[in-house]
Amino acid sequence: MRLSGDLRAFAARLGHEFADPRHLVRALTHGSITGPNREDNQRLEFLGDRVLGLAMAEALLQADPAATEGQIAPRYNRLVRREACAEVAREIGLGDVLKLGRSEMKTGGRRKEALLADAMEAVIAAVYLDAGFETARAMILRLWGDRIGAVQTDARDAKTALQEWAQARGEAPPAYVELSREGPDHAPVFTIEVRLASGAAERAQAGSKRQAEQMAAATLLERVQE
Repeated sequence: MRLSGDLRAFAARLGHEFADPRHLVRALTHGSITGPNREDNQRLEFLGDRVLGLAMAEALLQADPAATEGQIAPRYNRLVRREACAEVAREIGLGDVLKLGRSEMKTGGRRKEALLADAMEAVIAAVYLDAGFETARAMILRLWGDRIGAVQTDARDAKTALQEWAQARGEAPPAYVELSREGPDHAPVFTIEVRLASGAAERAQAGSKRQAEQMAAATLLERVQE
């Protein structure tokens, strides 16, 4: 299988020459396209999310060996969240090569943040399947670039920072609600929602309540400070 000219140019922007171009084609195929024997990028999105997470967790731990989990968690969340993935996708022109159905084309699918973020994760998975983790990690670190070094390094944990933000504005302290606990006892997944008196709220999932609370607090703090 040979890639079209626009896909070859896109692969060059990724910095990866695909041994099996089918991985890239699948990563760029949205579920709005239907047809016999056509695979979309949803499964690759799932895989790419995990590859991105591992690469970023490793990079953050190496960058700051003295950081606590409470300090690392909000930095990690900021780097792997949807907005960050979509931003990188825009920088490399991913929207221009997405394969979309007619309905998504009509509604501006190439510019939608959710579609771009999902496709970016699928592209990461495509590189991982084509060449392994080391190659995928190198691409991630290159594309995310200065974001990793510039991510917030405030020594306070996100929960403390959010509480101080609320108190400075005369609001009650944030409330944390456990929405669900899933998975086996040895590997639980907690979904936590943090809420402000103003009604603003964010959710996060993690393997411990504390980490989920930190991640939710970090996301909400960033949103209310914008």
